[in-house]
Amino acid sequence: MARKQVDQVSAIFHKRRWSAAEAQLVIRASQESGMPLSGFAREHGLQRARLWRWSSRLRKRPGQPALFHPVRILEPRPANHSPAVIEVVLLDGRRVRLAEGFAAADLARVLAVLEGVESC
Repeated sequence: MARKQVDQVSAIFHKRRWSAAEAQLVIRASQESGMPLSGFAREHGLQRARLWRWSSRLRKRPGQPALFHPVRILEPRPANHSPAVIEVVLLDGRRVRLAEGFAAADLARVLAVLEGVESC
């Protein structure tokens, strides 16, 4: 830390109130010292709780803009829109409903199983 910065930080130590910018300078000085926060506080005659509190506050402050994930906006569907459905009614009254895009081979297999021609 440059001498000018050390003097700035030293002047802040014994102020009754710190602004967020001042607290940030003190916390940065403690980090650059390589000492634990409690040791830094003891060496400079500061209250350990004051450093912990400011350190915690500054960590919670957003330092970077929020990240947003890209989204894709879909066209709204009309209220009366329902997906295409095919309904097959078997001789015994059972029904098989198929959504749009079903595979014909899968339908043939399901019908064969339901009619007892094939087993699962």
